[in-house]
Amino acid sequence: MFALRAVSKSYAGQSVLGPLSLDLPAARTTVLIGPSGCGKSTLLRLLLGLVGPDAGVVTFDGQPVTPATAQAVRLRVGYVVQDGGLFPHLTARGNVTLMARHLGRARDPINARVNELAELTRFPADGLDRHPHQLSGGQRQRVGLMRALMLDPDALLLDEPLGALDPLVRTELQSELRDIFRRLNKTVVLVTHDLGEATFFADWVVLLRDGRVIQEGSPRDLWHRPADPFVTRFVQAQRGPEVPT
Repeated sequence: MFALRAVSKSYAGQSVLGPLSLDLPAARTTVLIGPSGCGKSTLLRLLLGLVGPDAGVVTFDGQPVTPATAQAVRLRVGYVVQDGGLFPHLTARGNVTLMARHLGRARDPINARVNELAELTRFPADGLDRHPHQLSGGQRQRVGLMRALMLDPDALLLDEPLGALDPLVRTELQSELRDIFRRLNKTVVLVTHDLGEATFFADWVVLLRDGRVIQEGSPRDLWHRPADPFVTRFVQAQRGPEVPT
């Protein structure tokens, strides 16, 4: 569904990504992983058209992502950031429904969709009219996910969605998110720095270093068939993940 061809991106003359070519197929969960500064979040922003490449082409569903097409792409792609990225002056319901109301959708279908998403994400109905500061970290993340799913997008991009949560909440949400991904059968691209989390979610893992793909494959490939000494060091540096069987 997403593809990058010879894509590169620099900031202030410093290369942060590429040149890189990559395919992210439909109906599969792809996890982008690597150390801080390796280009994971930049790649995600390129997919969404929040930034443009300096060279190369990014496509979504076969069409180039450009300033002229980026708005249409964003209506088909949900985006989740760490801690939900919610507007503090809006209630949970207001955050979830913001784009639908902006597009002029009717009130009854909006309300029905909110109720459906609250059930899907196990968000308490009495929390919908609270503001973000009145919600727990896990609840804010659920609201962020509901907002991303509100328009029933074709794809879902998540940038370190669980990174700010305490371990117990993070473990609970990992299981719930994986169940949601499997149930909805959408194209998912998730960024994390944690190999255990990548192994838990991924159908396919892309390991980045210094803006380039070092290895891509199944989680088992990274564990048992490292393509580069860096892959071995990266795997060994992770603490506590369980080796896939």
